[in-house]
Amino acid sequence: MNIETKTLQNDWYQFTLTNDHGMTVTLLNYGGIIMDISTPNKDGQFENVVLGYNNVQDYESNQHYLGAIIGQVAGRIEQARFSLNGKQYELEKNNGNNLLHSGTSGFHHSIWTGEPFQSEDVVGVRLSHTGKESDDGLPGNIQVHVTYSLNNANQLIIDYGATTDKTTYVTLTNHSYFNLSGNVKNTIHQHNVTINSHQIAELNEELIPTGKILNITNSTFDFRNKRKLNDGITSNSLQNTIVGNGYDHYFMFEDGELGEVSVEDVISGRTLDIETNQPGMVMYTGNNLSDDLPLANSMSKKHAGVCFETQASPAAIHHEGFPNMILHADETYKKQTIFTFGVNK
Repeated sequence: MNIETKTLQNDWYQFTLTNDHGMTVTLLNYGGIIMDISTPNKDGQFENVVLGYNNVQDYESNQHYLGAIIGQVAGRIEQARFSLNGKQYELEKNNGNNLLHSGTSGFHHSIWTGEPFQSEDVVGVRLSHTGKESDDGLPGNIQVHVTYSLNNANQLIIDYGATTDKTTYVTLTNHSYFNLSGNVKNTIHQHNVTINSHQIAELNEELIPTGKILNITNSTFDFRNKRKLNDGITSNSLQNTIVGNGYDHYFMFEDGELGEVSVEDVISGRTLDIETNQPGMVMYTGNNLSDDLPLANSMSKKHAGVCFETQASPAAIHHEGFPNMILHADETYKKQTIFTFGVNK
């Protein structure tokens, strides 16, 4: 096990975690951004399986949120406003009339304090940040901790923790784009995905949840028995086309169960298993990725990666029937997502 720390620019630090099998995870304290995850294919060749920029400076704008910690509220807040405890809150509008991923003051633009740690079988970084009510307009000052841990089971474990001094809304996630082909050799059309979910949040044309929860049995959204992402990308279903041909939807995990997702790229043999105690997940197939972004291994393209954003849904702010995302001053937000990388030979 090993960790290397490199000083970059403007109080930016780069951490590279390496386990005993040679798997590496490279991340920044800026935005808590995962830049690179290198894992072996079926022939033992190590390649990067997430999208990252070729130039580290491009993470400063990072319009597609590559690899970043998203919060204080991940997702879209309808009309960038809400009422909580009898008080109306008006927020930044950065996505039409809505707020996306907490706007310009979101955690993806924050410089976090990073503390590396290492033991016999785990290496990682504990990131800390204070979000102030005056910065983003959300009620309360929030203390946030996100820990990235890499172990010898080729697991990247992300632990999220937060406390607040005033009742507020919180849901945190990571916005990494995965592509198991390695070094973005192919798009994610042929990735096989399994999700233990039979319900999604219906979206309107602004990609805002309507409040209706759809049963997705036997549709292009039913991933309980493994399905290629291409099924939804090429579908004429309104919910697939409305997001730009693909998926950008909140999947609600089965009641009382941990969220479980499996991903497979047959050509490389790489697999990814995801387990989380979050109540659901936004699966986003990179429908809005442009062709002009210089990535570490290629130029970007539509459907170059797929995000598995384990989280609660901001639909809960305006609609009933969605998992609660209120955090009170006497509570601790505590969530975990485990990414296990493997190979089928």
